[in-house]
Amino acid sequence: MGMMAFRAAMALPPWLIKLKDQFYINFIADDRYMYLVRGLWMTLRITFFSVLLGIALGVVAAIIRSTHDKTVDDMRPGLGKAILKILNAIVKLYLTIIRGTPVVVQLMITYYVIFQSSTNTMLVAVLAFGINSGAYVAEIIRSGIMSIDNGQFEAGRSLGFNYIQTMWYIIIPQALKNVLPALANEFIVLVKETSVSGYVGIVDLTRGGDVIRSRTFVAFMPLLAVAGIYLIIVIIFSKLVSVMERRLRNSER
Repeated sequence: MGMMAFRAAMALPPWLIKLKDQFYINFIADDRYMYLVRGLWMTLRITFFSVLLGIALGVVAAIIRSTHDKTVDDMRPGLGKAILKILNAIVKLYLTIIRGTPVVVQLMITYYVIFQSSTNTMLVAVLAFGINSGAYVAEIIRSGIMSIDNGQFEAGRSLGFNYIQTMWYIIIPQALKNVLPALANEFIVLVKETSVSGYVGIVDLTRGGDVIRSRTFVAFMPLLAVAGIYLIIVIIFSKLVSVMERRLRNSER
């Protein structure tokens, strides 16, 4: 009788047993956790390459916009001034369209209209998210460039640099320091924006959780796992950015 009472006291409560069973069904049975593993890997790859593309587009667009704002009034009429105005108009149109439409619509247009014959869904997603991110990065970096004192440009000229060299070696590094928190926030947003990749058939992290839900007909645990993984990614990235900011501040002393 004493042993039976001990076993009864050590037995798991019903609600915990239910959670344990749900965990097994959702993640252990048939190795369903692999949907999350593969989805996480896809999300990280899309985010990484989209960030690279977004930075490249953003820097180019920011240089064009800031160059136009800083120099167009002082330029003599001619081909150079005309080209700069045309490039600035193109960039402004790009920023207006991208920032004025939802990213999921841009993704679907890229996949179903522009690259409808392509079978490389990851490449399509990288292009869509990278172009979208580039528009926001451009305005962030442009604000950083515009915040740099004009004396820095004069210092570059005194060192024998041309305008592009002055931008690349002197202005852009200082601008990036100033806008690092805003850039970090943009990249965190990008990580979460990739969750709509499932609209074009990509099994990313969010879609992986949805696949598990469709197999088990239980939504709580898969969605909780997906949300937890996104949260961990954001926390890690935010911590890395904080460390980078601290090192940049220390290097200025």
